[in-house]
Amino acid sequence: MFPQSARASEHQAEALVLTCIDFRFVDLEQSFLSGQHLDQAYDWVTLAGASLALTGFPHPAEAEAFWDQLALSRQLHNISKVVIIDHQDCGAYASVYKQPFSDLISEQNLHTQYLTQAYEQIRQRYPDLDVELYFAKLTGEVSLISSHQS
Repeated sequence: MFPQSARASEHQAEALVLTCIDFRFVDLEQSFLSGQHLDQAYDWVTLAGASLALTGFPHPAEAEAFWDQLALSRQLHNISKVVIIDHQDCGAYASVYKQPFSDLISEQNLHTQYLTQAYEQIRQRYPDLDVELYFAKLTGEVSLISSHQS
């Protein structure tokens, strides 16, 4: 059975959302996205490390999967933006950067570097898509890193 909203005339999403696979953040992310007025009007891709996956972590297939999903989301659901949410205490980042972070600011700064790289790659391939970058903290706060409108 398909939900009523799955009719072809209504088969659109506003965004493709990329998050990490970490289960600790699923409820927070869904609540946050609802607060952003997306209310399930998004395609959701989860890859370990979120923005880190676009570098090919842990394998090049992760980046390839993201680009394939983005192309399909755009083609099938006519998305207008990409939302990427990285998070604090990410095991994927910890496996690449063995040193523990000295503080939250340095951890967020590292994520910001990767989020910015992801933004640049997306805008290079899809200059007309808006891109929003966020960092979720263990406290439940989600901080805007950057928002770029086309």
